[in-house]
Amino acid sequence: MKRYIALAQGRSFGLYMLIGIVILLLAGCSGGAEAERSSNDGSKSAVTSAATGKSSDDKAQTPRIVATTVAIAEITDALGLDLAGKPTSTKVLPDRYKDVPDVGNPMSPDMEKVMSLKPTDVLSVTTLKYDLEPKFKDLKINAEFLNFESLANMQKEIQKLGDTFGKADKAKEINGALDAKVAEIQQKIKGKKSPKVLILLGVPGSYLVATEHSYIGDLVKIAGGTNVVQGEKVEFIAHNTEALQQSNPDIILRAAHGMPDEVVKMFDEEFKTNDIWKHFNAVKNGHVYDLPEPLFGTTGNLAANSALDELMKMLYPSN
Repeated sequence: MKRYIALAQGRSFGLYMLIGIVILLLAGCSGGAEAERSSNDGSKSAVTSAATGKSSDDKAQTPRIVATTVAIAEITDALGLDLAGKPTSTKVLPDRYKDVPDVGNPMSPDMEKVMSLKPTDVLSVTTLKYDLEPKFKDLKINAEFLNFESLANMQKEIQKLGDTFGKADKAKEINGALDAKVAEIQQKIKGKKSPKVLILLGVPGSYLVATEHSYIGDLVKIAGGTNVVQGEKVEFIAHNTEALQQSNPDIILRAAHGMPDEVVKMFDEEFKTNDIWKHFNAVKNGHVYDLPEPLFGTTGNLAANSALDELMKMLYPSN
């Protein structure tokens, strides 16, 4: 494993730039009618208005929230919040937002459209912060970047949104259900041997290895699995197949994003033509699983409970 880490760290700067670009591409795939706020609790926006420059503490200011990712839109819906703008996506968004204007895909929102909606709050995710924050700042749009890189971090953000927009009790309810699922999983894995897990994250034409710091890696940890890649500080790293084989994982999880069907075919071809894969115990024992994208996004989302249930079946196949 030391050899693996050394190889990964020795990659050129250009490769790490490529990894950064791939992660940004994956994070997305985590003027119509004005959206009016669903509650009359009079709570105020936490973010300075981009259109007027006025503080969110101004009286009678109704928050105009723009959600730029699907995961955020699902959470605002669960909290009972209306939106002024929503992300453009092939995924099904909550019915509440069917007449809400689109603002473009999560990786590159249409800034003119965002500005035209006069938002008080623009919400994105930390995995896109490096690329998007300068663009928002240039337009004096004070965007908030939510940390959905683990289940616990997502729960903190849900509570913060609830507190900000007068939905604290609803946020506690959502987080309570997530806490209950984690407690249930912890009870189920008591006394079980921790399986060694390799997580591959694929996009068309290439794949990376997900560490325990990725969202899926965090779910694996909650479900009692041990990531074969340890000691890293980033979410994803470049792969070295020989070193991975030496780690001898019990389970291989393959996450396909961007164009899932194409990525699954890529994985199938790789495992078929690259002879080294047949030496993995996980392959020998038939413990290779493709993770469905609706449940397993690159960032946290409200499908976490169902994702944990599915992971339990994969990590403990003999039970």
